[in-house]
Amino acid sequence: MKEFASTDTWKQDTEIRQQVQQIYKNNIHVLIERFNQSHGVHTYQRMYGCDWDDQTGASEGFNQYGYDGEDYVTLDVKLLRYMAAVPQGIITMLKWNNDRAQLELLRQYYQHECVHWLKQFLTLRKVDVERRGTPELSLLQKNFSSPVECHITGFYPAAVTITWLKNGQEHYEDVDFGDLLPNMDGTFQKTVTLTVFPDEWKKNQYVCVVEHEGNTIQKILRKDEIKSNNKPTSMRFCV
Repeated sequence: MKEFASTDTWKQDTEIRQQVQQIYKNNIHVLIERFNQSHGVHTYQRMYGCDWDDQTGASEGFNQYGYDGEDYVTLDVKLLRYMAAVPQGIITMLKWNNDRAQLELLRQYYQHECVHWLKQFLTLRKVDVERRGTPELSLLQKNFSSPVECHITGFYPAAVTITWLKNGQEHYEDVDFGDLLPNMDGTFQKTVTLTVFPDEWKKNQYVCVVEHEGNTIQKILRKDEIKSNNKPTSMRFCV
């Protein structure tokens, strides 16, 4: 962000946002009149952007306007026409649909510029994530009789394979696959739980194997590999 903030693009975008702010201030007063409102706090919103599938290369744009939390006018990017969600939005819809030059600019934006920036941000995030190091694999257990959790965190992208092996063979009995969860830094975490009694994993070898981006990480289920909440407690007597 610091590098981006020093570029001309940042300065140009800042100037555009300042101009848009004034336009939005005017628009909200127009909407207050159209909705026959005389007082109160009201909100005028716009949400726009694009989705891009890095597998197929397909992209889809969206451009939605709202007023007081409800849909107002929405752009159908494929048809390149605005649709009014409420009667008060018909005037806006007709006005914007007649501005063909602006609609053509939007077509170019959603087909090229929006996807370009989305790819740029994904690349920057990938570089940032790669700087954070390799994923961390841990074996967790709440207490001696609890299931054993194979927990991996700090990986990106999200695709990951976690397998429990029993004596070298894939083991799915009494195995529970947890949901993929996001971390605050843009990486992910996931847990696969194995329910097995201590005497069972002492007789057999259980291994948690994680495969991610062509790399393999594994841990053998042993007492010295498990992180547990079990801590020795001291007896305290109060008088």
